[in-house]
Amino acid sequence: MKILHIDCSPREDSHSRKLSAAIVARLLSVDSAVSVVRRDLGRHPIPHTEAGYATVLSSPGALASAQADAATHLSEQLIGEIEAADILVVGTPMNNFTVPSVLKAWIDQILRMGRTIGVAPTGEKIGLLQDKPVYIGIASGGVFTGARAKQPDFLTPYLTAAFGCVGLNSLQFFALQATAFLDNDQLTAERDALIATMDTAGIGAVRLERRDGQPG
Repeated sequence: MKILHIDCSPREDSHSRKLSAAIVARLLSVDSAVSVVRRDLGRHPIPHTEAGYATVLSSPGALASAQADAATHLSEQLIGEIEAADILVVGTPMNNFTVPSVLKAWIDQILRMGRTIGVAPTGEKIGLLQDKPVYIGIASGGVFTGARAKQPDFLTPYLTAAFGCVGLNSLQFFALQATAFLDNDQLTAERDALIATMDTAGIGAVRLERRDGQPG
């Protein structure tokens, strides 16, 4: 079984990195026969979409042109990493109510009409990727969810829509909030409490698919 582990913070010792690492550790405790592939967007950001990529996606004719393969090379690589994984783990800070730009750049490369997104006969967009568990750890200096929320949240609805658009609907969010106000002991306790709520039942289904030789 394979985990694609994505981090988005530029800080080596960030709260979101610690949270995503704890999620991966919990998954490894459930099934040790797991390999982990890293995509560190925080330390090694991918470029934002360039003119060639935007041009290729602008029409079916451009997408079928000779320049398409070169322009979509990075997109294909990133989509391939998702397709090869059985589980996704994403660690991200909340930046100004939503995702950091490095994560948005990654999303802009994996949401592609005709590749990860199709169109139903009725006109609605449908995801073309196989669903799989996606665990998303969020670190926020403030409080954005729950009874004590003091700021808006555009991150979780955006990621729900973006992942759902390509067919990834089995999302679990873990929000480590008020990091600017808690000491290390409190943060550790909060992180441990979040990890204790993880639903790992989906891993059993992935194991079954692998055992039966189906894609997972």
